[in-house]
Amino acid sequence: MTKIIRILLATALILSTAAALAAPAKPSPMWQLYQRAERFGQMSSLVYKSSVDARWIGSTHKFWYRNDVRGENEFILVDAERGARAPAFDHEKLAASLTKATGNQLTKGNLPFTSISFSDDFKSVIFRFGSQGWNCDLQTYECAKCDVPKSTDTVTPPAPRRGNPERGRQPENNGNASIKNFNIYLKSPDGTEKQLTTDGDAKNEYAKLSWSPDNKTLAAWRTQPGDNLPIYTIESAPKDSLRPKLHQTTYALPGDKIDNHELYIFTPDGKQIRPKTDPVTYGEQPEIRWMTDGRFFTFEQTDRAYKRVRVMKVDSQTGDAQAISDEQSATFVFPPCEFSKYLDKTNELIWPSERDGWCHLYLFDTNTCTLKNQITKGEWVVRGVESVDEAARQIVFTACGREPGQDPYLLHYYRVNFDGTGLTCLTSGNGQHTIRFSPDKAYYLDTYSRADLPPVTELRMTADGSLICPLEQADAADLLKTGWKMPEPFVAKARDGVTDIYGVIFRPSNLNARKKYPVIEDIYAGPQGSFTPKTFSANRGNQALAELGFIVVQIDGLGTANRSKAFHDVCYKNLGDSGFPDRILWMKAAAAKYKYIDLTRVGIHGMSAGGYNSAHALLAHPEFYKVAVSMSGNHDHRTDKVWWNELWMGYPIGPHYAEQSNITMANKLEGKLLLVHGDLDDNVNPAAATLQFADALIKANKDFDLLIIPGMSHQVSPYEQRRLWDYYVKNLQGQEPPKGYQLNNPAGAECNITVKNLLDKPIELFWVADDGKLTKYPEVGPGQKIQRHTYIGHKWEAHADGKLISSYTATAKTLEWVVAE
Repeated sequence: MTKIIRILLATALILSTAAALAAPAKPSPMWQLYQRAERFGQMSSLVYKSSVDARWIGSTHKFWYRNDVRGENEFILVDAERGARAPAFDHEKLAASLTKATGNQLTKGNLPFTSISFSDDFKSVIFRFGSQGWNCDLQTYECAKCDVPKSTDTVTPPAPRRGNPERGRQPENNGNASIKNFNIYLKSPDGTEKQLTTDGDAKNEYAKLSWSPDNKTLAAWRTQPGDNLPIYTIESAPKDSLRPKLHQTTYALPGDKIDNHELYIFTPDGKQIRPKTDPVTYGEQPEIRWMTDGRFFTFEQTDRAYKRVRVMKVDSQTGDAQAISDEQSATFVFPPCEFSKYLDKTNELIWPSERDGWCHLYLFDTNTCTLKNQITKGEWVVRGVESVDEAARQIVFTACGREPGQDPYLLHYYRVNFDGTGLTCLTSGNGQHTIRFSPDKAYYLDTYSRADLPPVTELRMTADGSLICPLEQADAADLLKTGWKMPEPFVAKARDGVTDIYGVIFRPSNLNARKKYPVIEDIYAGPQGSFTPKTFSANRGNQALAELGFIVVQIDGLGTANRSKAFHDVCYKNLGDSGFPDRILWMKAAAAKYKYIDLTRVGIHGMSAGGYNSAHALLAHPEFYKVAVSMSGNHDHRTDKVWWNELWMGYPIGPHYAEQSNITMANKLEGKLLLVHGDLDDNVNPAAATLQFADALIKANKDFDLLIIPGMSHQVSPYEQRRLWDYYVKNLQGQEPPKGYQLNNPAGAECNITVKNLLDKPIELFWVADDGKLTKYPEVGPGQKIQRHTYIGHKWEAHADGKLISSYTATAKTLEWVVAE
């Protein structure tokens, strides 16, 4: 018996030990920290009422919108004329009536529809429950079945910030001209074909034909092709083969011979005229825009390296040419500071210029090719034109830097007369603004926020910008209860001791001011924009990174855009500067104020131009920066795309290109460096950039880390993001990262969303930038389902018939976007 008991006890011990070994281990503290960081990077679901999608009703000045708050919803009706905002109906009564009519248990906060319409007298509301339409009498609250009419609501989208609907306007081509074998052929009414030119060949090919309004005079471009040399990528792990694949694309580098275009005119009597215009030395053949008299036409000409931009006017009878506007710069003419509006009825042109040191609007006379007047002026920057009212001779535009006491990057909307009088600010709130007009433009919704201010939405009068009524102030109470901290906008002086430099600070939610925290800078010093966040978001990768125990900063130093021309010009032939002197002083100022910032442990990371910047920090400023993660960096400006690099570094190619190259400076590397690149990057070539840099580091006998990601293009993957976290934890904190942790679509990570169009008409997709600018993508057909690449936290809109019908923000939980009535 004793022996049996001993066997049973031994068996029980073995089983209990096995069970203990099989039980899931408690996650390590570092694993839990990663989980917390991932969670804190995606908190937008805890913010409510952050946007208002107003559905204007027919031709009235009324609109409705829907709020979703903590799992419940409400419908709001606004009467703009009366300035009245109220529930669209009694939600409790409607829920009770619909429960009785359908047998489904419903509550006032969970009504089973997302869209409504009203009867003409607003005495009943109509909606769809499942496949059935319902009409609810708002006097008796009786619900009866009905057909659901097609919505007459109108949602007005914000105008795309930039872009040029005027460019390329030309009369219908009558189809009797074509290009074959590099030459122009004309087709007569009887169908016979006549060769118009004989001087076209592979080195001088005709292209882009444009007829005058009377179809008698033809304008054409003749192109002398450039080198059009190839560049290669190797697909290391193709899905359909074990053999790597070679991919080739045409890719011009700085200094390459590029296409040149010459203008020709063919008159009704058969003459060929070479107009008195310079060859177009950059870009594609410009669009020809015929003036209303049918004799003159214009085109917009950009010289190589953007040192000169002109609006040319050509006489099609004589070939005489004159510049309406001629912008020249010793550095560069900033491409985003370009907007043209041709006013055919008055023979005028609205055109921007930085000739006085700031980007402003000017009015030109297209008959005399002279400047009539400067429309806007002052030490502030016009950022875009929203609309032009030719009848009222007024412009609505966006600008920054005009409102005293505010961050000079914050976008505001203004209205001004063509003669420069009557300048009116339409957006008074201290924040970054986006406005949406009513269909008749009598009213507009103004939504604004800052990095440290959740969105506020107001209804205003277009006539004078006056406030009609507040609509919503975003509810971030649940977010703040988690301990989530607002980023702090911070200002310090630049290297000149005078200019203010703006940035933001992200802190861990459990900050202990008695501890010391390493600092990480997220850098992108590309001169084409400014990149410090100016709008509110609870989905920020930098907040996630801060949760790991770091202070994370973003800064716009000298050499970036959206300030004065002098501020911007610091970058010219000087990309290696990257604003580092300003960035370092900014961080020193922050550390002087906040003693928990440890400037002996500073990391830096960035992608693309930011990848160049981050690696360059260890080469040029190793006394300050100690750890860098460089993602998809363009490490030598001689081996990257021609337009971007010649614009900022100048043309012809000078010795400064090599002097500022990470590759030629490889022997100066100090600190810890991780290089990351996707093998299918068609924007910044991995072999010409990162691998050549790696080769130079090896030849200099420098230690570094290298990660090549198969199948990845110019983007950041969740795996890459996790490796960035690991690199900082190990090299700035001296801790061991958790083994095998997998990020699931962190904030800012790439993802694919499924877009389903359930409408019976096509929809247009637009990506929405932080400043509200819309970028158009291909449309989705009726009933079609497509996949679209995007990033977690990015916003999208769907338009149909020129109206906004649906909006969407990519989150890890909702990677499907259904567009329906």
